[in-house]
Amino acid sequence: MSVSAATRGERVLGFHPTARGFGWVLFEGPFIPIDWGLVSAGVDKNASCLRRLERLLDRFAPEALVLEAHDRHTTRRARRIADLCAAVMGAADARGVETAIYSRAEVREAFAEVQARTRREIAEAVARHLEAFRHRLPKPRRPWESEDARGALFAAAAVVITHQRLG
Repeated sequence: MSVSAATRGERVLGFHPTARGFGWVLFEGPFIPIDWGLVSAGVDKNASCLRRLERLLDRFAPEALVLEAHDRHTTRRARRIADLCAAVMGAADARGVETAIYSRAEVREAFAEVQARTRREIAEAVARHLEAFRHRLPKPRRPWESEDARGALFAAAAVVITHQRLG
């Protein structure tokens, strides 16, 4: 995968909300994840997630925050998730952090070179390119199982890689 020269050395925070909280990955330059994590939220999920993300923004001071499209008119996101993403973008803007949003189609385009189109294939491509993530790749989900929370790490990493390739 090739990367634009403009993103070398830039700290980029990838954010991926889930029904339980969110996953995040911080990159410093192309294909260099320096920290990551999963956040679970109990009561008042949006407020809890927003507080945790604000702490990450303050701690790491990234140049950019990237996330997947969340507009309810063009995606199938729940209202709570769309509201959380809007609040997250507001928190980043208040700190002077650039935000970038990529559609599923743009994420697929960024991974087309390695023939990855589905979320699973993209997660596998991320695991191949990021050694630190290889052992975290969840087993393929069976139809009756809920999605593994670790999938949010791979989705957050994929949107950062998309930003580095297309941004």
